[in-house]
Amino acid sequence: MNILIQLFLTFAKIGAVTFGGGYAMLPILQREVVDSKHWVRDEELMDYYAIGQCTPGVIAVNVSTFVGNKLAGISGGIAATLGVITPSIIIITIISFFLNSFEHNVYVMHAFVGIRACVVVLILDTVIRMIRKSVKDTRQGLIFTGILLGALFSGVSPAVLVLVAAVAGYFFMPESLIKREDRK
Repeated sequence: MNILIQLFLTFAKIGAVTFGGGYAMLPILQREVVDSKHWVRDEELMDYYAIGQCTPGVIAVNVSTFVGNKLAGISGGIAATLGVITPSIIIITIISFFLNSFEHNVYVMHAFVGIRACVVVLILDTVIRMIRKSVKDTRQGLIFTGILLGALFSGVSPAVLVLVAAVAGYFFMPESLIKREDRK
């Protein structure tokens, strides 16, 4: 199958089943584009997420664009982006016609309570897996801890935190680790 069609269909599937935005999409993205299709590695997906937070726009759209661009250039980025947004456009359009009748429905409100709880668990599971793969030594642990504390207690923009982490990584990571990572 053509890679552009694969990108569109894969990201359309991801976009259709993701509730809760870009963060909730991470476990599904990981399963589809890292574990199943092997289009990117875990490290690349984390990099795309970090960059996606620093750039304007929706994280899910940014990440899909990065993955598509990596695989098939500009047309791949466009195909993946259209794939991830198409289900949302269709679903939101349909919901908008019925929103007033569903807005105060007790069953719908209860269903969303369950969906929100599920999204939190999916995000937490992915975060724990990412920590295990990303924090491999004391230096990385210190950078992680510093950024975590900054995120939890300072109210600083995620973009600033990513930049601080990048600078810390540049200055504190040993040259031997960088060379080892390049060989993978």
